[in-house]
Amino acid sequence: MTAELAGTQSVDAVDVRRLIEELSRTYRWLFVSDARRRILWMGKELADLFGLEHVEIGSDARLFIERLPRPEQVFGFRRDLRNRRMLSGAVIELHGADGKTVPFEIDMLKVEGREPGGPLLITIARPARASHGREPLGLSLQDAPDAVLIVDGDGFVCGANDAALRLTGRSREELVGRPAALLFSGDVSNLEKVARALRAETAKEYRVALRRTDGRTVSVGITARQLRDGDAVRSVLSVRDASESECKEAELRRAIDELEHCITSLAHDLRSPLVALLGFSRLLRQEYGEAIGETGRHFVDRIEEAGRTIEGLVHHVLELSRAGQPSERTALVDPREVLSQLKAELKPRLEETGIELLLPEPGPPLLSCDRTRLYQLFSNLIGNAIEHMGTPADPRIEVTVEEQADSHLIVVRDNGRGIEPANRQRIFEPFQSFGSSARTRGAGMGLAIVKRIVEKRGGRIWVESELGKGTAFLVRLPRR
Repeated sequence: MTAELAGTQSVDAVDVRRLIEELSRTYRWLFVSDARRRILWMGKELADLFGLEHVEIGSDARLFIERLPRPEQVFGFRRDLRNRRMLSGAVIELHGADGKTVPFEIDMLKVEGREPGGPLLITIARPARASHGREPLGLSLQDAPDAVLIVDGDGFVCGANDAALRLTGRSREELVGRPAALLFSGDVSNLEKVARALRAETAKEYRVALRRTDGRTVSVGITARQLRDGDAVRSVLSVRDASESECKEAELRRAIDELEHCITSLAHDLRSPLVALLGFSRLLRQEYGEAIGETGRHFVDRIEEAGRTIEGLVHHVLELSRAGQPSERTALVDPREVLSQLKAELKPRLEETGIELLLPEPGPPLLSCDRTRLYQLFSNLIGNAIEHMGTPADPRIEVTVEEQADSHLIVVRDNGRGIEPANRQRIFEPFQSFGSSARTRGAGMGLAIVKRIVEKRGGRIWVESELGKGTAFLVRLPRR
């Protein structure tokens, strides 16, 4: 069904496909429909219950109402969802393929996405039970200052400490037995992060929103740690109230934005006198070149050289300030197309230096980013490798793109001179350039621009290098 979903035009394919992929790995009885009641996903277990070998994505979900022993139940659910965004613990009866009636317990959540037609409806079900098993918490978890939820292998809450009750505003009975992913509010992206955290094999904090029962939304950080007891797998989901730290981060972002605005304005203001300086120096050379003599012309050369240096610095400062601006257009970009264009543009320089540029094999994973910024990222990393290559016997630069669980890993590797250990952090600072010749020495802004592009997208860049054996720049970008 995933392939069919990717091909349909009825949804924001990138966002919704990823959300469903994450949820379906944890929740077996999953049903997703859009605002026009079209089926976007039906889990295999649910399809098997109805005796269906194939479910057509985009078909009318109302066709399944006639399979219910009591179709009127659905209308009650819809009425309840008009007034609230979530329905918990509702019981519905389904007709199986064998003709038997099976009671199911369902949780439904309206999830806001970017579709113009309205929200998605996420339904997670499981066979109804008289009671849900409760997982006892040890004293360390029960008394922990942060909220803690114990989640079973099927993604349902089976234990909660007192801090979790206070943070969510729910009673223990309201939490236990509920799908953990649906306890958090937000859009498609928010819910995907929760689903991914529940499956994470290594502890990683995700920032999401949690809607309390009183309607208030709280920013929280969630981290899951898996516990294995034989074949049984449970997760300890820690939920940290991040409201205070988020306020401080917002203040810091405002201060940084003001500083960036000041720097950008200053860079623009420098352009006018700089244009005048270069213009008058050219006029001085053209009109009075003979009168000022060789010494005077030498001084004019120095003025123009200094002016062009300032012009280059102003350009790089503006590029640094523009990286990650909200006006950028994020789309799925084929990195090989960008790299092929760049390789053609660099052909004279590559031939002059004898460097071989190796691109990823055809069909690399698509990257979610702004194409211009991706071009800028590759251009600066490859240009940096060319400039600092040195003189190896067989100079080579190789670019690879690898898809991982929740990110893409870009590696630009060369076999050049390497980087001194003391300089491996400083190279990402503005106006730092190490090991360049006087002829090729740049402004030292390329890697700073790359770092800013990467970090604005929630990614990370680092360098691995060994003197005399080359350097690898590694960039990890989120998949969305």
